Amino acid sequence: MRTHPGNVFVISAPSGTGKSTLANRLVASLDNFIFSISTTTRAARPGEVNGKDYFFVDDTAFDQMVHEDGFIEWVQVYGNRYGTGRKWLQGVLDSGQDVLLDIETTGALNLRRAIPDAVMIFILPPSASELEHRLRGRGKDSEIQIQERMKYARHELELYHAYDFLVVNDDLEMAYQQMEAIVWATRVRRERMVSRAQAILKGF
Repeated sequence: MRTHPGNVFVISAPSGTGKSTLANRLVASLDNFIFSISTTTRAARPGEVNGKDYFFVDDTAFDQMVHEDGFIEWVQVYGNRYGTGRKWLQGVLDSGQDVLLDIETTGALNLRRAIPDAVMIFILPPSASELEHRLRGRGKDSEIQIQERMKYARHELELYHAYDFLVVNDDLEMAYQQMEAIVWATRVRRERMVSRAQAILKGF
């Protein structure tokens, strides 16, 4: 039984690196481990559920939350805003669950300032050429979009030094095992286990 607050894990990576595949598997495989649910001003897509995929709000409600310091972090992406609600996140952590935030580098750096002990994980592609190969292989982007994604990937990679762990997704299984190991190691840090150790010590 976990009696301490949960941990915050942040995962960032350039598009096409395999971040979503790794993150989804991590959440599906580990107990007491959930995705953060962001608040957004964008409209819900078919099949998306309010309170499960996102908290969907209008601009007025989002502005109010910003004014009341209701976000740990928030960013604007392609005309829509996305933020991590402070009250929601604290409630989940207080319940003892670990939370995974899948956010881009700007949001991640903002969150690190707000939560200094957040565990920051950056997923690296094996190489620039391999990332471009994967983007082309998806068949979803135009040539212009691919070049834009590669340019933005370079910008994101330049911020790798702000992260605690760097995982190269060359082999998907190995990358997953490394990420799972990061979670388990974080859960048994000394500062997380003090109360358990003290309880055991009292029995001697």
